[in-house]
Amino acid sequence: QVQLVESGGGSMQAGGSLRLSCAASGYTDRRYCMAWFRQVAGKEREAVATYYSGGSRYYADSVKGRFTISQDNAKNTLYLQMNSLKPEDTAMYFCAARTGICYTHDPAGFSYWGQGTQVTVSS
Repeated sequence: QVQLVESGGGSMQAGGSLRLSCAASGYTDRRYCMAWFRQVAGKEREAVATYYSGGSRYYADSVKGRFTISQDNAKNTLYLQMNSLKPEDTAMYFCAARTGICYTHDPAGFSYWGQGTQVTVSS
């Protein structure tokens, strides 16, 4: 049973930084795609960044140059370093995973989800 547990959310002023963590357990596949999504109430969940076990990464245009996705294999933990935060980054952030390559940014393509962690950025 794959479990994903996020942490690191909180409140920050614009221009600040936060690092989200996603501790993964129960994953046995060698090839996998992990991702960070975010969702604002009343809007669709959107992909922020993805990380493929083979090394490739994807970033949404809105976060390119500001956010960095990375993984510590020894700790089975996925990170999202968020710098130069903006009020429009305010959302619930979710960690997600699927077996195989990162072929989609559609939330429906991901099988496993964490419970989410709230990020609030004030101006």
